[in-house]
This record gives sequence, structure tokens and C-alpha cells, in this order.
Amino acid sequence: MSRYIVKRLAAAFISMFFLITITFFLMHAIPGGPFSAGERKNLNPKIVEAIRARYGLDQPVWKQYVNYISKLIQGDMGVSYKKTNYTVNELLATGFPVSGQVGILAIVVALILGIPLGIISALKRGSLADMGAMVIATIGISIPTFVIALLLMYVFCMKWPVLPSYGWGGIKYLILPVFCMSLSPMANVTRLTRSSMLEVSRQEYIKTARSKGLPEGVVIFKHMLKNALLPVITYIGPLVAALMTGSFAIERLFMLPGMGRYFVNAVSDRDYTVIMGMTIFYGAFVMLCTLLVDIAYAFIDPRVRITR
Repeated sequence: MSRYIVKRLAAAFISMFFLITITFFLMHAIPGGPFSAGERKNLNPKIVEAIRARYGLDQPVWKQYVNYISKLIQGDMGVSYKKTNYTVNELLATGFPVSGQVGILAIVVALILGIPLGIISALKRGSLADMGAMVIATIGISIPTFVIALLLMYVFCMKWPVLPSYGWGGIKYLILPVFCMSLSPMANVTRLTRSSMLEVSRQEYIKTARSKGLPEGVVIFKHMLKNALLPVITYIGPLVAALMTGSFAIERLFMLPGMGRYFVNAVSDRDYTVIMGMTIFYGAFVMLCTLLVDIAYAFIDPRVRITR
């Protein structure tokens, strides 16, 4: 196990190196820059050059890359070009708790609703319950999240103003963002659970367990569900990283001070350091979640063996 983890960590470091390198050079290859658009275009060219020199943007790209890597090794992601009073580390420390709180709640809601719906749909195949669960899953997958968010904002914020439409504060501010972010994952979890349960139910060991006279609840929850959840766990790995690091559209619509909003603003402002910081954080989070999922496989299903 330890050798496997070391190998995966080494592969993660190599992947992160390529991710950082490719993102850095592609970002600098795009025409323009943080001080050549918007409100900066009317500034005196000498002032613009002085600002570029202050941040080292007047240097060759390869030298900027070397300087960035050397600071990154020390844990310094630089200062935001647009929010000059904040470092990228501070923005991450400010945005991640918000995105993480909304993301965790969305994941919990998706699992609490999605897994039971998938189980019921598989056990009652062809029934009204199955059809209803599949309708919900289809709606959650096919309709874009921002469309659902706008519809809910119209109903619960304008038509019947019982929930706030934007901001960050108490529980009321979490209800709509969490529901919108959990709908698509819930639909995917429902479909994965249903298909896996149907596949597992046809296995010989399930027929054997039933032939031994085991209670149906034991057969379902101890034998069927345990193996049927493997595809769901695979899906949860990248899902956790995606939701906990912020949904760009949802955080933008509901004006949440999370990572998603910072990333969208950084892209439009060409804020190189913030773009790099958000990309690195997200990439590292995805790799960590994927590693944890692979390790969890061995504990959930004894048939799975981690290669050394």
C-alpha cells in the first residue's frame, strides 16, 4: 500500500508540473495582458511599462516562468494584479471556505437523495417510481444548472420572495445555491446507482444469497449495494474536487465570495497569478480526491487489489 501511494504521489507531482507549465505558457501566449485592456488602455504608455516592470512582465516569458516556479516552491503564488492588496494565497484562503461549505452540502444532498432514488428505481424497475426517478435524473442532467438557478430565483426570490437572491450570510443564503449545485450530481448518482444495482442483481452470488434464505434487506444492503457503489465512488472523487472548489456559474449568479467568482474575474481581467493559483489548487485537489478514491476501493471491495 505504501509503495503504491508513493508512486501515485510521484505521478501527481509530475502531472502538476506539466499542468503548471502548459497553463503558464498558454496563458502568456494569448494576446494582451492584465495591463493592456479595460481601464488601463487610456494610461500613459510609460506608466503602463513601469507597472509591467514592477511585476516582471517586461521580462522574457521563460524568465517569468523560472521566477514563478522558484517562488511557488517556497509556497508563494504571488500578488493579484487586480486586487493589489491581496496575495493569491489570501484569496484562496478566503474563497475556499465558502466554496467548500457549499460544495460539501451539495455533495451530501446529492448522495442522500441520489442513492435511495437509484436503489428504489432498480428494485422497482418499470414501475411509476422507476419512471419518476428517471424523469428527475433526466431533468437534472439535461437542463443547464444556470437555467435552473434563474428559474428558482424567479420563483422563490421574485414571485414568492422567501429566499435571498444573492449574498452570503445565514442558512437562507445556502438553500438555492446548494440545491442548484446538487441537482446534476444527484441525477448522475441516481443513474449510476440504478444501473449498478441492476447489473449486480444478475450476479450468481446474489442468487446464491437469496437461495440460502437470507432476508431481502441483507441481500440488498450487504451484498448488492456494497458492490454497486463502486462506480458511484469513482464519480464522487472528481465531483468532490469540482464542487468544493466552486461552481463558476452558481457563484457568479448568487454573488457568493468563493473561488469560482475569483476565477471568472481573473480570466476576464487576465490576472495571471490568480489564474495560475486557482488552476494549481484545483488540479492538486482533483489528484488528491482521485488518490483517496483508489485507496477506498481496496477497503470497500476485497476483490480489488492495489498493484504494488
